[in-house]
Amino acid sequence: MPSTSSRGRARPAAPPPRVHRPLGRGFAAPAARARPLEAPFAAAFGVLVAAEYFYLAWLLWSPDSGLDRFVVVPALLAAAGVAGAVLVVLGRGRGWLVLTVSAVVLLLGLLALVLVFGALGGGAALWQGLLLLVGPIGCLALTLRRPVREWTSPDRARRPTGGRRPGGRAR
Repeated sequence: MPSTSSRGRARPAAPPPRVHRPLGRGFAAPAARARPLEAPFAAAFGVLVAAEYFYLAWLLWSPDSGLDRFVVVPALLAAAGVAGAVLVVLGRGRGWLVLTVSAVVLLLGLLALVLVFGALGGGAALWQGLLLLVGPIGCLALTLRRPVREWTSPDRARRPTGGRRPGGRAR
C-alpha cells in the first residue's frame, strides 16, 4: 500500500529568482548617504563665526581711514566662514577644512584679546571677549566630528555604502 504522507513526494522546483538590473550597467547605483545631523548646526556656527568677524571689523573701522587692512582682513575671513558653512551644508569636498581654519583663526585672535584685557584689569571688555568665544568653540566642536568630515570628504561618492574601502585593512 502506498504511503499517503506528503513528506516523500517531490515538489516541482521553483524558478530561480530574477535579478533586476538596469540594461547596460550591471548594478544599480548605491543609495546616496543622508546628510548628518551635525552638518547644519556646524554651518550655523560657521555663520556665527562670520558674524563675529564682521563685528570685529565694525569695531576696528573708523570713518576717517576708510577701508584699511584692519577691516579688510576680518571681512575676508568672514567670507571664508560663510563659504565654509555653505560647503558643509552642501557636502562639498573639504568644506569642513575651510570652516575649521576660519574658526581657529578667530579663536586664537579672541584668546589673545581676552588675555590682553585680563592683563589690563578685566571689566566688561573681558566678559564680551569671553562671550565671543562661544562661536568658534561651538563651530570647532561640531565641524571636527567624524560625520561632518566624512560628509564633506572629496571621495564620498566613490566609497562603498558599507563604510570601508575595498582591499583596506581592518584597524
